[in-house]
This record gives sequence, C-alpha cells and structure tokens, in this order.
Amino acid sequence: MTTASSDKPVPTARRPGRPTGSARGPEQRARLLDAALTLFAREGIVDTTLGAIAREAGFTPAMVHYYFKTRDQLLDVLIEERFLPLRAAIGGAFEANPDDPVAAITQLARAMVAVAVEHPWFPPLWVREVISEGGLLRQRMHERFGHAHHDASLARIEQWQKEGRVNAELEPSLVFLTLLGLTILPLATSKMWRNDPARRSLTPDDIARHAVALLVHGLRPERDTR
Repeated sequence: MTTASSDKPVPTARRPGRPTGSARGPEQRARLLDAALTLFAREGIVDTTLGAIAREAGFTPAMVHYYFKTRDQLLDVLIEERFLPLRAAIGGAFEANPDDPVAAITQLARAMVAVAVEHPWFPPLWVREVISEGGLLRQRMHERFGHAHHDASLARIEQWQKEGRVNAELEPSLVFLTLLGLTILPLATSKMWRNDPARRSLTPDDIARHAVALLVHGLRPERDTR
C-alpha cells in the first residue's frame, strides 16, 4: 500500500554552482562583479584569478564559472555593464558646452570626482590598468570604444584655441590627461595622506575646485589680468 508520503514530488537536485532562487541570481552576479573590481583595483587584472574572485565574494569557484567561463568574459561584462555607464557619466561635457570651455572643464572635473567617490575602486583601477604601461583594461577599452570620442575632444579644444577661447600655448592632447592627474590621482592616493595634517581634511569638492582653478586660471591670482 502506498503511503501518503510517497505522493509527494521528489525535489529536483540542484546543479553544482547554479544560483538558488530567481531573485538571488542577479544579486550573486552583481556581487561577483563587485568582487572582481575590488581585486582588479588592488591586485591588477593579470594577477587576479577567477578563484580569487570567488573567495573575495564568498562563493565557490563553481559559482563563478556558472556566470563567467573565463576572466576575459568577465572583463568584457565589466566593460559593458560597469565602465560604459561611467564613461557616459563622465563624457558629454564638451558637447554640452560647445562655446564655453570653462563650463566644459568644470563639468568634466566634477563628473570625474563624483564617479570616483561613488565607485571607490575606480581611481586605483584607472591608475593601475588604464594610465600605466601595459594596462590590460586600457587595451580592452580601446578595442571596445576606439578613439573617436578622444579625437573629438581634441578637435574641440583646438577649435577653442583658434577662436581665442583657450590659451594657444596649451597642448590639446595633454588637457584630459592633466585633468585626470588633478582629480583621479589625488583620490587614488588619498589613503596615503589620511594622516597628513595639511591634506587629511580635503574633500572631493576641494579636489574638483582645485583642478578647475589650476586649469582655468593657473598660478596667476584671479584679479591679476596681466
């Protein structure tokens, strides 16, 4: 005779590494991406394995491989889902202010600082993987986006110079790099000067203000029109 318990459906065995629950899937995937960004910023992309990302996120290696078969696949996803929105947030300043270079530089500096504050991994990762020689992220970003946006920015600065809106002595190809050095670099090294009495009280707004003042006015006092 069949017992009541025999009528109960037999639960399906869970596949190894597969996320449990439809709601948890996206959360686990996002957590893996966050862990990858943290390790890439701290250790570098080349020296970070999928196993290390699993440990950082508190998951098994099987869980990582369920979502990302290789590190290259994970990096492509990061570029598409994490860096593309940041690029959109930072870009557009020159297009929004075609006739006002000061407003464009101000907007760009503030956007860079805002992105860096919201995403603490961004400054150290940018220094390690984008502006350093041999950075893997820079290579992949160029493959993904090309140079069109950068070339358009240079053309805009050159046009401003021809119109007399920007100092003709400036080197257009160095303006963006200079702005990065004035914003991202201080934020990337902020842990080093937390105990420095001269700089430990600086805020992100102070960094953005300083960057704009230095680029727009240089060392000359604002009231000095010589």
